[in-house]
Amino acid sequence: MLYSSPVSILRSSAASRSALVVAWPLAQRSYLPHLFPVQQTDSKFDKIGARHNLVKVTTARTITCASASSMASSFSPEKARVPPAIELPVPPISKFKIGLCQLSVTADKERNIAHARLAIEEAAEKGAKLVLLPEIWNSPYSNDSFPVYAEDINAGEDSSPSTTMLSEVARSLKITIVGGSIPERCGDKLYNTCCIFGTDGKLKAKHRKIHLFDINIPGKITFEESKTLTAGETPTVVDTDVGRIGIGICYDIRFQELAALYAARGAHLLCYPGAFNMTTGPLHWELLQRARAVDNQLYVATCSPARDAGSGYVAWGHSTLVGPFGEILATTEHEEATIISEIDYSVLELRRTNLPLQKQRRGDLYSLVDVQRLNSQ
Repeated sequence: MLYSSPVSILRSSAASRSALVVAWPLAQRSYLPHLFPVQQTDSKFDKIGARHNLVKVTTARTITCASASSMASSFSPEKARVPPAIELPVPPISKFKIGLCQLSVTADKERNIAHARLAIEEAAEKGAKLVLLPEIWNSPYSNDSFPVYAEDINAGEDSSPSTTMLSEVARSLKITIVGGSIPERCGDKLYNTCCIFGTDGKLKAKHRKIHLFDINIPGKITFEESKTLTAGETPTVVDTDVGRIGIGICYDIRFQELAALYAARGAHLLCYPGAFNMTTGPLHWELLQRARAVDNQLYVATCSPARDAGSGYVAWGHSTLVGPFGEILATTEHEEATIISEIDYSVLELRRTNLPLQKQRRGDLYSLVDVQRLNSQ
C-alpha cells in the first residue's frame, strides 16, 4: 500500500489514508496537498469529496512542512558554492534597452573603427543604454592578423585607437559599452581582450579570453588560437550603470563552470562576444546561450561578426539576447545588423521564485569552488 497510486489511495479507508500520510516516502510527500486539499477549520478532520471518507490533514501539513525544512537543511545548498554564493544585488536600473551590433569586418582597421562607432551611435539613438560589439571586430580573425592588428590597451590613445574610440563614444553618449574583443599586445604576449567602458568613458574592466579556441574537426575546421594568443587568467565580473555583468569571449561560453561562477558572484547578465563558425554555429551557438541562461537563471547576450563568405574564417552570425527562462528575446540572421531589445531584471526574481534552484542544490554531494574569491579571503 505504501506505493499505491493516487487513485488507489483515494479508494482506501480513512484509517489507511491517515497511515499513508505518515509513512509515504519523502520524495512523494509533495503530492499530498493535491491529493488532500486543506481547508482552514476548527476540526481536525476535513471532507475531501468522497462520501463519508475523512483524512487527518493536520498530520499531513505538519509532516510536509517539517520534512521540507529538514530536507533543505540536510542538503546544505549553501555549500554547493564555495565561498557561498553572493545574494543577487539590487541593480541600479531595473529595465533598459541593449544594443547588439553585428558588424561586418574588413582588413581596413581604420574603416572597422569608424564603422563600429557609427553602429554604436545608431544603437544609442534607438535608446540602448548598453551596447555589445562582436569578437575581434577591428581585425580579420586569423593567427596571421592578430600580431599585426594588436594594440597596447594599457598605453591607450595612439597605441590603442580602437579602445580610445570606445572610451570617447561611451562618454559622449553616456552609455555602457562591452567592447567586443580586439587583439591586445602586452609585453611579448598577445591576448584576445574585451574592454568594458562606463558612462564616464573610463575603462571599468578588461577580460582576456580564458579558454583558447583550439579545435580540430577533420574535414570541417581546424584552428589553434594558442599558436599566437595567451590565455587569460582572471574571470571578470564588473558593476556598471546597467547592472552586474559577467564577461566571456566566444569559446568561454562552452564552460558552464565559468557562467556558474559569475552567477554565484551575483551577475545579472552574461555578455559573450563571439565568432562561432559554420560547423559549430548551427549546432551549438543558440544551444549554449540558452543553456547558460536557464542553468543560471539570468540574461545572456551574445554578439557575432556578420558573415563574410569570402574571408578565411567564416562567422555564423546570429547575435542573440536570451532571457532567464531560456527564451529567445531577440536575434538576427547572418547579415550585418543592429538589434535593440529590452532587459527587465525584475524577471530574474520571478524566475528564481518559480524555480528555486539555489535553495535546492545538493551541497552535501557537490560544490563549485571559486578559486579567486577563496584565495582572496
